[in-house]
Amino acid sequence: MTETAVAPKNPSDLAQGEQVQYVNELTTLNLGPTHPATHGIFQNVLTMDGEKIVAGEQTVGYIHRAFEKIAERRPFYQITTLTDRMNYCSSPINNMGWHMTVEKLLSIEVPKRAQYIRVIMMELARIADHIVCNGILGVDTGAFTGFLYIYEKREEIYEIYEEMCGARLTTNMGRVGGMERDLTTTAIRKINEFLKSFPPVLKEFERLFNRNRIFMDRTIGVGGISAERAMSYGFTGPNLRAAGVDYDVRVMSPYSSYEDFEFDIPIGQHGDTYDRYMVRNEEMWQSMRIIEQALKNLPEGPYYADAPEYYLPPKQEVYRNMEALIYHFKIVMGEVEAPVGEVYHAVEGGNGELGFYLISDGGRTPYRLHFRRPCFIYYQAYPEMCVGSTISDAIVTMSSLNVIAGELDA
Repeated sequence: MTETAVAPKNPSDLAQGEQVQYVNELTTLNLGPTHPATHGIFQNVLTMDGEKIVAGEQTVGYIHRAFEKIAERRPFYQITTLTDRMNYCSSPINNMGWHMTVEKLLSIEVPKRAQYIRVIMMELARIADHIVCNGILGVDTGAFTGFLYIYEKREEIYEIYEEMCGARLTTNMGRVGGMERDLTTTAIRKINEFLKSFPPVLKEFERLFNRNRIFMDRTIGVGGISAERAMSYGFTGPNLRAAGVDYDVRVMSPYSSYEDFEFDIPIGQHGDTYDRYMVRNEEMWQSMRIIEQALKNLPEGPYYADAPEYYLPPKQEVYRNMEALIYHFKIVMGEVEAPVGEVYHAVEGGNGELGFYLISDGGRTPYRLHFRRPCFIYYQAYPEMCVGSTISDAIVTMSSLNVIAGELDA
């Protein structure tokens, strides 16, 4: 696509005060779908005036897997594995958000100990998510060292996941009614070791970036959005808080006993890439505060609810107790019917408010299920945030938004 204004051959032919107009070409550039900086499979068709972005249009759906439709044919407990594959950087938050939604529908009261264990796992997941986002932001601005340094700690979080559920990335952690296993002594030891070893690493990471002149020049004033525009798009999470709005689901609509913990909500002022980076860094410190409190005040008692119709009985009970065998069979075969109802439950995901809207018609599977995916919502603002900037700015803007294609397309 071109816009052409032909300059006269002889400048003396110009009227007095008239400027020479040279040929100005607008070019179309495909950023994605398989660009290494897109962090997933999605496309941005950018209209460029030289180095400047004039307009942009997104193409989504490259890895759409129809999770909401698949869920209509699956028993409730089998939908957990679908949630893993949305924002896979913080899978436990997705898992437990779904379990809490089903528990709300079934009116299951989860024991305090299970709630605290969930909080610990969700906050570890938040730290892992922010390690990925801020580490990659460093790479996209040309600084590889911080990424390699801080990723070691993500590996330690994955080892804690492995101790809790046997998996690392797509965790399938927890169960409807609580956790599938209690915190082991090994898990507690690893969490305590992480809480001791991570702060020095995070401080060093901040020393590498926070006041780094090159990093600041690349991120301050880049990809900014006002609080009003962010709210009109439906932003939540770190991207909204970076714009100066202190909305956090853990505080506004507490779940899983978050009201028991003391923590601060970091906010920015300008809603730009640098503010998003700083908010996520501070959130990692706050997550560590929450985990420390949860471990220190971990209640005694069971780690799952007294709901035999929905929670799998212990395997040894299945072998020697007919009632346990019947419950086990019915749950595994998906023969447990839910009451008629309509519920919405939201959790504070790594990228913002992750919501589950569930309608039950009294059957064994959801009648309808909708995921409120924060990535899908704030990716709509991406072209607006990039107009007037350069390609290199567009890359760091996308990186700081933390667009995860699995959550974007679902």
